[in-house]
Amino acid sequence: MKLALAEARSIVAGVLARAGASEAMAESTARALVLAESQGLGSHGLSRVAQYATHLGNGRVDGAARPAVIRRRGGAILVDAAHGLAFPACELAVREAISAAREHGVAFAGVSRSHHCGVLVDHLRPIAAAGLVGLGFANSPAAMPAAGGRHAIFGTNPVAAVFPRRGADPLMIDLSLSEVARGKVMVAAKEGRPIPSGWALDAEGRPTTDAKAALEGSMLPIGAVSSPKGAMLALVVELLVTALIGGHYGFEASSFFVDEGNRPGIGQAFVAIDPGALAGGDAYVDRVEVLVAEMLKDEGVRLPGARREALRRRAETEGIEVPDPLVARWRSG
Repeated sequence: MKLALAEARSIVAGVLARAGASEAMAESTARALVLAESQGLGSHGLSRVAQYATHLGNGRVDGAARPAVIRRRGGAILVDAAHGLAFPACELAVREAISAAREHGVAFAGVSRSHHCGVLVDHLRPIAAAGLVGLGFANSPAAMPAAGGRHAIFGTNPVAAVFPRRGADPLMIDLSLSEVARGKVMVAAKEGRPIPSGWALDAEGRPTTDAKAALEGSMLPIGAVSSPKGAMLALVVELLVTALIGGHYGFEASSFFVDEGNRPGIGQAFVAIDPGALAGGDAYVDRVEVLVAEMLKDEGVRLPGARREALRRRAETEGIEVPDPLVARWRSG
């Protein structure tokens, strides 16, 4: 069934509200999930609705939570998500970061006691719209071992960046520090499909192509076969969004992919940088366009974010495809 984006947002918000989310939390989360789905990112889109609803229902998420700024000094801001779904808290952190960056030139906004934050780079869209450069970091329940290790310690710990351009879509970079996002393994497990070799280890620390065994084991960091660099980057992100702002480490948080468990309490961080405080706004966009032009000299180069933006625009006109039984179940409540 094809659903217009507005209808999809309304239906998803209704599901989350019935599960216990406040109106603001339900609407913020629905916007994010439908946006992800519209970009072809199903592993962070509508496939998460049931998971979030379950966590609301069993208390792993506080549906009445209201995010708040609890500490501020210059361009440093700390937002408490209060164990709610992450999206309202991330929206607040990004708004505060934009405001602080305009005043101070740069801002770092951390989010503590949080939950799964979906597509990390999507949180940076308002930063680019404000003409600022944005960076994003997040951790997640343990899914990857340390360099040379066998048991999961770090989350897949995505890193995102957005660079606004003159009269064009921003460059949007978003990558998990695991070989692939764990959500892809989740989808493969649900569909009964194997995963490629090199993605994951089973619970005994052995390489596996069984998606279900991978979910019970650990993901491999980027380049883990030949280098510890991916694990080192995961360590950097883990510390940025935990020790620095008071979030839980990945190994302290119960998996998102199980119903029961603790409140994850993980962290996110957003950095906003005003080019006007450095080289200057005009100089910045001039230099970005020089680089983009050089990249596009090679046939086949695709700018980061171009594909997802094309899909999003098409979905705004054509809607998104959602299985009929799923829509019926959501509507029936």
